[in-house]
Amino acid sequence: MSSSVIIRVTHRYSAHADRVFDAWLTPSQASRFLFRTRTGNVMRCEITPEVGGGFTVTDRRPTADGDESVFDVVHMGRYLEITRPRRLVFDLSVLTFGHDDPTRVTVDVTPLGPQASEVVLTHELGSSELARMTEESSRRTWVNMLALIERELFPRRVGVQL
Repeated sequence: MSSSVIIRVTHRYSAHADRVFDAWLTPSQASRFLFRTRTGNVMRCEITPEVGGGFTVTDRRPTADGDESVFDVVHMGRYLEITRPRRLVFDLSVLTFGHDDPTRVTVDVTPLGPQASEVVLTHELGSSELARMTEESSRRTWVNMLALIERELFPRRVGVQL
């Protein structure tokens, strides 16, 4: 039996934990970072922020061959735990690529002071060959998403040098 693939990424924010946590559950904010790619466009972001509720995020992406055709990547999740502002746990399925077996994502938000917090995101991909093949791309995707939250929390700071 092979071991389970677990991704763990961390990001620190100059923002109160409440603000960081709420970004995950507010559609207008989440649509700007959640499952967003450099070349994609989030077409749908619906969130029911309650245990047993869930989300659907549809990202429209260009095909890999560079022509003008596109395809939609549908991410769906079901919330298992919502403990504001500290912890969010959800099962995640990516329907477009046939990854409809859910994987578990845990987002732990730790206050570090009055205007600072840290997110530790853990994604349990499972022990399949697919989990091993997508480990690094999944890690890069989460790192990018956590960085995009910074841009969402502080849109006027982007590109400003002090």
